[in-house]
Amino acid sequence: MTADERQPGDIPVIGGGGTNGFHAIANVRGPGVALARSGSGFGNAWWVETDFWAHNTVMFVKDFKGNDPRYSFYVLDWIDFSAHNSGGAQPSLNRNFIYPIPVHIPPLPEQRKIAEILRTWDEAIENLEALRAANLQRRIWMRTHLFTGRTRLPGYTGEWRELDLGEVLTEHGLQGTGAEEVFSVSVHKGLINQIEHLGRSFAAADTGHYNRVLPGDIVYTKSPTGDFPLGIIKQSKISVEVIVSPLYGVFTPATRALGVILDALFESPIAVLNYLHPLVQKGAKNTIAITNRRFLEGKLRLPMDHAEQSAIAEVVEVSQAELTAIEAEIETLTRQKRGLMQKLLTGEWRVAV
Repeated sequence: MTADERQPGDIPVIGGGGTNGFHAIANVRGPGVALARSGSGFGNAWWVETDFWAHNTVMFVKDFKGNDPRYSFYVLDWIDFSAHNSGGAQPSLNRNFIYPIPVHIPPLPEQRKIAEILRTWDEAIENLEALRAANLQRRIWMRTHLFTGRTRLPGYTGEWRELDLGEVLTEHGLQGTGAEEVFSVSVHKGLINQIEHLGRSFAAADTGHYNRVLPGDIVYTKSPTGDFPLGIIKQSKISVEVIVSPLYGVFTPATRALGVILDALFESPIAVLNYLHPLVQKGAKNTIAITNRRFLEGKLRLPMDHAEQSAIAEVVEVSQAELTAIEAEIETLTRQKRGLMQKLLTGEWRVAV
């Protein structure tokens, strides 16, 4: 079923990546389990509380053979299906290949108890994911209100002015001394050690011509990356000086707080595209042509009062610290849950009913 064939309704359509829309008709009675058989979600299992429409990229359970449905979901969610790929370049699962996989089947009451235990972890993770979603929503609000002057922090009435970015960013032109580590820039982690990020160093033997990045500098990568077709813009949160490829633009903000604000603004793909689109020329092979001087010619509306800049930056940093803590806790609980699944779903640990 294509998107055009869907009828307006509230029945979730479950594809390889989970819910990807809604339809008026269900082809599976809920609660149920779907297993991604192809695509980017290959091997992912999905628990669906309601009736649903199973997309042709998933398999679904027709008969639980008297077993607890949610326990069955956790079994499928725990199995690593990568060794059972029956496709070529495009991963694919064939049900005839996975039927012989041995699994541990305890008595039904114990299945329900195991599912109850794992569900407790799921609920904790879901609550944290809701907090993360709320945090990200606030950050969107900050970009559209706090970073534009539409909403002012209490007590601040200073001037906001539209100006060239070159009025608040300076290209210092410092190069490597040979003592600095080589860093790359990623969408989600910002500046990160190249070996940690890419698995190995792609730096030249002589890095003396590499650009030095000072703590707090703004770095612009002039290459398309995921949702950022014109490159990404990040602030260095590294406490020491590092170096990056000479293909990157490196700029020092007039104040540390302005660097924090620009970094938070440009975490949005739309904000980066709106800023860079008038400045960048794209070549026939989708290459990005923009000089560092040209990069600084775009205009933004920014606060001129240093105290207001610092106050806004503090709001940003508190929000970022909260987000980092939430994501760390999600990672910890997810790891704990996987450890529990290993013990409970193999029979290594038994639970009293």
